[in-house]
Amino acid sequence: MPDDEVARLRDEVATLQARLQDRRRRQFALLALRRVAAAVFIMITAFALVTSVVGVWAATTVLSTDRWVSTVAPLPKDPKIAAAVAEYSTDQLFTAINVQQRIADVLPPQAAFIAGPVTGQLRTQIQNTVYKVMQSDQFQRIWVGVNARVHARVLDIIEGKSQTVTAQQDKVEIDLLPLINQVIRALSDQLPTLFGKTITLPDLSSGEIPDNLRARVQDALGVTLPENFAQFTVYDNGQLYAVQQSVEAAKRYLVLFVTATILLLLIALAISPWRRRTLLQLGLWLVVAAVAVTAVLRGVRDQLLNQVPDGVYREGVAAAVTSVFSLLRTRGTQLIWIGAILAVVCYLFGPGRGATWLRAQVRRGAVITGRATARGARWLGGNAPGWTAAHRDVLRVGGLVVGGILALLLSSWTSLLVILIVVAAYELAVTLIGRTDRLPDGSLSESDGSLPESDAPEPADPAPLTPSHS
Repeated sequence: MPDDEVARLRDEVATLQARLQDRRRRQFALLALRRVAAAVFIMITAFALVTSVVGVWAATTVLSTDRWVSTVAPLPKDPKIAAAVAEYSTDQLFTAINVQQRIADVLPPQAAFIAGPVTGQLRTQIQNTVYKVMQSDQFQRIWVGVNARVHARVLDIIEGKSQTVTAQQDKVEIDLLPLINQVIRALSDQLPTLFGKTITLPDLSSGEIPDNLRARVQDALGVTLPENFAQFTVYDNGQLYAVQQSVEAAKRYLVLFVTATILLLLIALAISPWRRRTLLQLGLWLVVAAVAVTAVLRGVRDQLLNQVPDGVYREGVAAAVTSVFSLLRTRGTQLIWIGAILAVVCYLFGPGRGATWLRAQVRRGAVITGRATARGARWLGGNAPGWTAAHRDVLRVGGLVVGGILALLLSSWTSLLVILIVVAAYELAVTLIGRTDRLPDGSLSESDGSLPESDAPEPADPAPLTPSHS
């Protein structure tokens, strides 16, 4: 072959090798780009998913009348909340009607020194009255009725339209005037001389709050109430307005945000070269995102509580916040468990050394367990009927004893019905299994030891008579 032809072939081979190397480099670069893009998308997906859960909770709880009412309905009966409201309402009532001065006015000058101790005793009684009113079913109807009516629109409470809970641009206030109204009615029956006259106030047990309630309370007490009377400030910070706007924006864009989260997940799985690893990353990032969002919400909660005076007030607000956010905490815990389980499952199905060894051990254990189960089944098939027949009475009595103990421990009607069905099935099974025994040759006989009729020996034929030969 001429030298120039050899040189030409060498040049062609070199060109093809260069093209192949370029193609491999492009493929490697594309593979690396897909891995990085999938990892980034799956991280964003995890945080977007946790945020979507918070948004869905807000839309179905805070922005839904029925769910909101069911969430806040138990608050007045919480002991810490009731104690905080009773303390605050008593302070407001004592300040408004000046109880100690009224007591001193009705006492003779020689007994004026007991006005303070009597006021203390009266304060305790009024505080107990407030606590009992909050725990009563009448106030429960007031609380539920007010919140249900003012939350007919999804943003009533957040926009400050509620008569009981208002949210302004710089603070959140709870109006306790309906509670004060009911307390005054109760005190006028218990201590008719406290107010010096007959008190006539509307009964709010139906949940209807009259528009002129403030004026009627003032007229009944004969005093001018302060502008912020019975308004308990829960939160006082300009950041509340930003939270309100965020909730409104979340309501408007919630569906779009959830849809974008699903699309991000699908895109990440589509471009990922190793989907199992991408799902593993999703599980890990779900745990991280859930923990991070929980920490942020806990920080917001602590900041909210720091605005409340320490002591019984802070304990009451903390109990209220805990009750309202209980479902969201449950969803966060579920996300953490889902992420952890997803990551563990994806790892166990991967090619890692630990996962491979564990799968081998599981297969080995399954084989050993299967063989042992088969041997046990064969043994039970050959010996269970005879053993059950020999111990049939003990097994029956034991089943009844165990059923009786369970019936004493589990007293609900459903559990009693289940126990009755299980005990009846157990007694029937023991009776059926114990009816037969197995002979050494493998045939079955009745448990009393008699042989089957087909296997009983037939009587021998009589010997034929033959003539004798002498």
